[in-house]
Amino acid sequence: MISETPTSAGSANVPIDPGSRFAHSMRRHFGERIIEAILFLAAFSAVAVTVAIVAILVYESSEFFKHVSLVEFLTDTQWTIMFADKHYGVLPLLAGTLVTTTVALMLAVPVGTITAIYLSEFASPRVREIVKPTLELLAGIPTVVYGYFALLMVTPALQWFMPDLPGFNMLGPGLVIGVMIIPYVSSVAEDAMRSVPASMREGSYAMGATRMQTALRVVVPAATSGIVAAYILGISRAFGETMVVAVAAGQQPNFTWDPREPGATITAFIVQVALGDLPHGSLEYQSIFAVGLVLVLMTLFFNVLGHLARKRFREAY
Repeated sequence: MISETPTSAGSANVPIDPGSRFAHSMRRHFGERIIEAILFLAAFSAVAVTVAIVAILVYESSEFFKHVSLVEFLTDTQWTIMFADKHYGVLPLLAGTLVTTTVALMLAVPVGTITAIYLSEFASPRVREIVKPTLELLAGIPTVVYGYFALLMVTPALQWFMPDLPGFNMLGPGLVIGVMIIPYVSSVAEDAMRSVPASMREGSYAMGATRMQTALRVVVPAATSGIVAAYILGISRAFGETMVVAVAAGQQPNFTWDPREPGATITAFIVQVALGDLPHGSLEYQSIFAVGLVLVLMTLFFNVLGHLARKRFREAY
């Protein structure tokens, strides 16, 4: 059936076919469904990959813990799986990871935060356009370059002040990891500060506050959730760093909290074992999945902690 609709005065009636209009609507909705399906598959693939990684770690770790007691794994202070007298205590690797991460954060958190405050509140647009991309270039340098920089430049420089410092230690790599994660902290924190509404700054200035007072007492508290996210990103990046500690920390699993001593991290041990001649399925080979699971659980813990902190500060402000 053909219907007629009136048009503007003086023009003839134009017939409209409801079937063609319905077909056009169907084609449009069909295209939208395809786009929705593609977006869903993209999101689902990220979740699926994460679940698959965790499943592999859990499965291989379960084979490891059939031969090694969980209590021994968590309490023994020796990790000597490559020696005749084998010990499977993860504490030395855990201590090395925490020490290097702590040293890195002691450098990256204050420097990255101060840099973010300067770029957000004090730097001119021209300076910001130069400094921020330059900082972000640090994230593009291969980590093996950072490792040899720590071994050949930072450690000899530290030995000028600490003559007893050994050639392999956790202090030098920790500082270099701190330099490496400064761009992550400063970039994310600066974006959070710049997202604070200008009206809050203007209100602070109207009350007679200086730029420094406004930055520290208004902008930073309002952007706390984003700043915490920057710190969590830095922690996760420091936990997962491999080549810097593998090259410059000594790869000696010593149970010590002194950064001046050599040590080994979880990631460095995984690299050391994965590049060896251990047969697939052996207990030593399965140990890399056990320590990898510990690393994933540590990262998950700090991410959950950061999420709770961001939620609390977002509600407060």
